[in-house]
Amino acid sequence: MINRYRLHEKIALYAAIFLFLLVLLFPFFEAVKAAFSPLSSLFRAPWHPLPQHFSLEAWQNMWQRVPYLPRYIFNSVLIAGVSTLLTLLLSVPAAYALTRLPIPGVRYFWALFLGVNVFSGAVLLIPLYRMMKAWGMLNSYAGMIVPGTAFLIPTAVWLLRTYLVQIPRDLEDAARCDGAGRIYILRRVILPLIKPGLVAVAVITFINSYANQFIFALTFNSKREYMPIAVGIFDFFGRNTVQWNELMAACLVGIVPALLIFVVLQRYLIDGLTKGAVKH
Repeated sequence: MINRYRLHEKIALYAAIFLFLLVLLFPFFEAVKAAFSPLSSLFRAPWHPLPQHFSLEAWQNMWQRVPYLPRYIFNSVLIAGVSTLLTLLLSVPAAYALTRLPIPGVRYFWALFLGVNVFSGAVLLIPLYRMMKAWGMLNSYAGMIVPGTAFLIPTAVWLLRTYLVQIPRDLEDAARCDGAGRIYILRRVILPLIKPGLVAVAVITFINSYANQFIFALTFNSKREYMPIAVGIFDFFGRNTVQWNELMAACLVGIVPALLIFVVLQRYLIDGLTKGAVKH
């Protein structure tokens, strides 16, 4: 194989990758350093890349300062899991119908799904709050799951479309010749073929839902028993001081569920993303 890159081009490429990773991982590195440092040494000058006084005090105290922390993490996982399940249940038939059925003006539906992603949840907080109040969903899991799922569906539909358009229509025609209906074709023919795509969409949806629970939880919920970790970490903010080392330790613990899911399903995620990027 002919080497397409010269030495100076390789150096520039690796330097750009290193700089990108440095900018991307530096906040995470600072969070880890703060979590293993005593509060009194966090803001001392000059800056040091490693903790000057290694300490596990923050990890011990955070469970005592915020006893609801395990509950917050459980709530986040529950909300993200249910939102992911509902998103897949609604997005798969929607993507199949918009991709396969002869729907008049289908391009406008795709444009509508794309346009929904432009709006932030903050823009619709007031009408959403009135809807949640009218439906009796305030201070409940449903008050965070329903609007969160609504904002996740358009992205999931668009992602699933990239896998559905690659499936030959001859497979569906052959199934219809044998008397199969649309539901049977979707369940027995289409779903097994887009299984890598379903895993990829599920992982992306779960991570997005887990990371974007703050605004709906802060607006539609005021009870600790339903609070996710995104809002629960406010318990580390005192009236006059902020326990930054304990806060960073809690944040690191909070990202563990999403990190575990990504690590466990990484192989399927990469397989699904690459299959969705190439047309056969």
